[in-house]
Amino acid sequence: MKAVLGTMGDEVKVFGFWASPFSRRVELALRFKGVPYEYIEEDILGNKSPLLLHYNPVHKKIPVFLHNGKPIAESLVILEYIDDTWKSNPILPHDPYDRAMARFWANFIDDKCFPAFMKAVMGPENEREKAVEEAGDCLKTLESALNGKRFFGGDAIGMVDIAANFIGFWVRIIQEIAGVELLSADKLPALFKWTDEFVSCSVVKESLPPQDKISAAFKARIDQAQTNTRP
Repeated sequence: MKAVLGTMGDEVKVFGFWASPFSRRVELALRFKGVPYEYIEEDILGNKSPLLLHYNPVHKKIPVFLHNGKPIAESLVILEYIDDTWKSNPILPHDPYDRAMARFWANFIDDKCFPAFMKAVMGPENEREKAVEEAGDCLKTLESALNGKRFFGGDAIGMVDIAANFIGFWVRIIQEIAGVELLSADKLPALFKWTDEFVSCSVVKESLPPQDKISAAFKARIDQAQTNTRP
């Protein structure tokens, strides 16, 4: 499957999984920059391809970004590489301090927000209330980074916005399935408004997976997780 976005002379491939916000990050960055790429769907839940295992022997995970035969793993690392390689429509700020802050918040999303959210919707039932509170605190901290701006990147979508794509799209779907409320207009008005702004962007909207498929996939995962954690 190929996304035709123009021709720039480079061979670019993305190994991903349709429901993964992490491989969607890479696609989003490429789309914002107008870089043509080939997307390769991986069966990460069943049979990972020999190519994926070859190009990412350490983690054996998606996404893997292949540029002229050279592989790069881990979505945030890939985003920085894309921004350094293709200079148009930068996703990281030019100012060194602002760049450092963007890296900080992107890592905060991966290290704190994502694990807390997954524990809140898929963790053991007797630990879920505490996990929901922890996830809510993480989102409240993240909201503070908006500081009155339309996007984390200011007036335009940047690296932190792309890193937060899971919160912008997946969270509002999955929390409804799981029966928990982590993100709402009442609890986190600025962050909730940001999610609307983010998914309304035409480039983002065109690259998101179908909502009904996400709902079905995560419902199955949540049901399985809750079954496995019952005594």
